[in-house]
Parts: sequence; structure tokens; C-alpha cells
Amino acid sequence: MEDSFYNSKILSRARMLNENNIYPFFRAIEETDGTSVTVAGKKQIMIGSNNYLGLTHHPEVKEAAKEAIDKYGTGCTGSRFLNGNLEIHEELEEKLAKYTGHEKALIFSTGMQANLGALFSICGPRSLMICDMENHASIIDATRLALGSTIKFKHNDMESLEEVLKVNRDKYKRMVIVFDGVFSMTGKIFNLPGAVELAEKYGAMIYVDDAHGLGVLGPNGQGTMAHFDLSDRVHFNMGTFSKSFASIGGFVSGPEHAINYIKHTARSFMFSASMPPAAVATVSKCIDLVMREDSTIHKNLWENVDFMNKGFAEIGFYTYGSSTPIIPIYVGDDLKAMKATMFLEQKGIFCTPVVPPATPQGEALIRTSYMSTHNKKELSLVLEAFAEAKKKFDIPSVHLDH
Repeated sequence: MEDSFYNSKILSRARMLNENNIYPFFRAIEETDGTSVTVAGKKQIMIGSNNYLGLTHHPEVKEAAKEAIDKYGTGCTGSRFLNGNLEIHEELEEKLAKYTGHEKALIFSTGMQANLGALFSICGPRSLMICDMENHASIIDATRLALGSTIKFKHNDMESLEEVLKVNRDKYKRMVIVFDGVFSMTGKIFNLPGAVELAEKYGAMIYVDDAHGLGVLGPNGQGTMAHFDLSDRVHFNMGTFSKSFASIGGFVSGPEHAINYIKHTARSFMFSASMPPAAVATVSKCIDLVMREDSTIHKNLWENVDFMNKGFAEIGFYTYGSSTPIIPIYVGDDLKAMKATMFLEQKGIFCTPVVPPATPQGEALIRTSYMSTHNKKELSLVLEAFAEAKKKFDIPSVHLDH
């Protein structure tokens, strides 16, 4: 029986990549200071992280985590529903509600659990979940758990979304439009104004997965809703702490009665141990830092994003028109993307290839992402290495379908 695992397509492919020294996953990081990491004894510039604000090594953030451990210990050893509810959990929820402009927030132990639990609760047997075709895997899994129905619309396509809404408006008790605020592979921002207008026209609700927008977009990084000044017209906002906020966990915000309903029905919340104290304190301190009047975190971040966008354009890469700290480099061929990634590693650059099923077939890319704390010397070295890789692997300058 166990041979069926050994002979599976995915493990056979992994063995082939390992045998040819182009397996680019599960690289063990021995040490990190945020913008650089050490792998196999070699220091590399990190451009494969979601640490957009560079706060994982901020001295005040680390001190807050240490103080929380001193006060509460290393873990809660139970769910918040029973014995794992700390005062700082509730304080963070109040802070997040204010930060997002919603009435109430509920924190989960991971972002994945936030989507699984919240969407399971919201989308009951007579509900319809209407999903963008490029939604994150956690939303896809949530559609499998939810008792209601699911229909997909074309990526970021308002005509396709309206067609789904029009056909189904009288068939369900509740329709919920679900999408990423910022798409994690391409860095594209969803057309939230268009979706809000359609939701109000057809009586649907809006659920934004803002994992990659929270902390980055809008004033003080308050997310995609704030970027478009639409917080009061979005029903639910989901965010994670494993990107901009230097920790792990997630949350959902929205109307008080709806969040209370999720709190008492979301199985991934009720039956999971609560966020550990150090993680909670880390997120709280990160929010404090970005809300400071003298903060230069976002100014530095967007200067770096602009620098890299201009640099990649001069080299001749196709980057999907990204306007966020996620800048994807289109490669096309899967093996070429992996070979180029390992070549870049030899040049001292840590980045990550993205291949199907995370992208459509024939659309492999190298996902790069940037931090507020990167300096121009590091970024210039990155551009030099990518220029070499483009020539060596004949990486196309245009998307083959464009």
C-alpha cells in the first residue's frame, strides 16, 4: 500500500528535481535578519518573504513578544471558547476593529483557519459563495467545507461577476462575493469599487481576503478597503498576521452581530488552541508602529517598490502590471523557472518559483516581494542577478498570451 505514495506523480517529480539539483522548496534557513538569510552557510538577500513592513526584527516588536511570554507564558493550551481566552486577545480584537473601521473583529490562530471558519459560518445551506477564479487556496478549501453552493467568476471581471449575480439573485437566501484584495501571486489589486457597486445592486454581501493588502495598502496600511475608502460598504474583511504584522494568526472583521455569530459557530475557531501570547503582542505592537505619526515605514516600502518596478522594466521583464510589493517575473516554463531560481540562489538571491497548480499551465513565474527595510545596495544586487538570469535562461520580455 505504501508504494502508492512513493510512486505518486508528485513525489516522482520531486525526486527528479532533487536528482538534478533544481528542487527549490523547503530550503532550511539557518539565520535571518529580515532582509537577508543564511542557507547552507551562505548569506542571501531575501526577496521571497511576505515581511513587507520588515517588522519581524524590529526591537520594539521583539521586546513586546518577550514581555508577553514573561507575563502569560509560551502558550494558552486551549481554545478561547473554554480556557484559552486572554485579556490581550480581546484587546487586540478591539484594536483591529478600529484599525479596519468595522464594528467588531475576531482573531483566529492562523489565516487559513480564519477563512475556513468564517466562510463555513457565513455560507449556510441556502447561501451562494461567488468566488474569483484566482482566489487563495484557503478560500477554495472553505468552499468545500461550506454547506452552501459555490460559483466562480472570471478573474477580476465585473461583467462575469454581474452575470452570476443576475442569474442567481432569487435562488438563494444569501449571496456572498469572496475575493482576494491583493492577489498573492501577481500582486494585482481587486476591483473593489466595481464589486461593491454590483453587490449593492443585487443585494449581495462582500467578503475581502486582505492577507496581502493589510498593512500595505491605504492610509497607515489599513488595507484594500481603506485604499478605496470603502470600509463602510464592505461587510467582512479577513486579514492575516503572517505577512506585514510579523507573526502568525488571522482575523475577520465586520458587523457586531455577524462576528458574534461566527464566534459561536466557526469550528476552526472553537476547536483550535488560541493564538499564543507572544504572537498576539507582536501584532498589537506592529499596529502601534504603523499608526505613529512619524512612521516612515510605508514611505520606505513604496520607494523600494518603485525602484524595483523601474529596474525590472529596464531589464525587460513582464511583471503583470503589479502595483504592490509583490512583483512577479513571468517565465512561462516550469523547469526554466526552477532552474533560474537555483541560479539566482548561487548569485546570493533568495526568491521563490511559482508553478501550477498555483498558476495556470504554462504560466510559471518567479515571485519576488520587497520590504520597507531593504536598502538600495541590496536591491541593486538583485537587479544585476536578474539581468544575468534573463540572458542565461532566455526569459521572455512579454507574456506569450499577450
